[in-house]
Amino acid sequence: MRFMKHGIAALITLLLSTSAWANESDPKAVIESTVNQIIHVLDSRADKTRLTSTDRVAIRKTVEGKFDYMAMAKRSLGKPWNNLKADESVHFTEVFRELLERSYGNRLSEYNGQSVVFADAEMKGKKARVESTVIDGTRETPVEYRLHQTDTGWQVYDIRIEGTSMVRTFNQDFKSTFDDGGYGHLLKTLEDKVASLKEKDQG
Repeated sequence: MRFMKHGIAALITLLLSTSAWANESDPKAVIESTVNQIIHVLDSRADKTRLTSTDRVAIRKTVEGKFDYMAMAKRSLGKPWNNLKADESVHFTEVFRELLERSYGNRLSEYNGQSVVFADAEMKGKKARVESTVIDGTRETPVEYRLHQTDTGWQVYDIRIEGTSMVRTFNQDFKSTFDDGGYGHLLKTLEDKVASLKEKDQG
């Protein structure tokens, strides 16, 4: 999938920016405070070349409740979402979440000291935008977070890396697979991808 091809700086920002509600009224603080927590997990690894199951659990706990996975899954699937039953939408969301965690989590093992600089949040009603720059040596990657306010606080529902929307890219990829064989074919494709990633992690 095309979005998986982005560099390590962008991948780090995806998972490093969604936890620790230091100030629930300030999306910038919500995002910025997460970086230190995830970097602490990565810096604490005995083996800096990989992520252990303990590392994965720590990262999942850190980001828990900070991504609106269902909103992201819904936007990524698009119109076919409206035809899903309640249990199907829950299952699709969980598969989508595992795909993100495994794909991006695996790339976090490549972390080697990249830094992230955040601009102040731009807020409009219950939505906010936080622009940032991931600095990796001489390379700078612009990353923009789209958040909305929920009952549990600000949550990320989309990320734009160098101007490219994550959910829009997933939507294009999912639509192509959906058109080839319908929802069942798409779901199985994603489940197989997740299973393959899990097998590699255990190898």
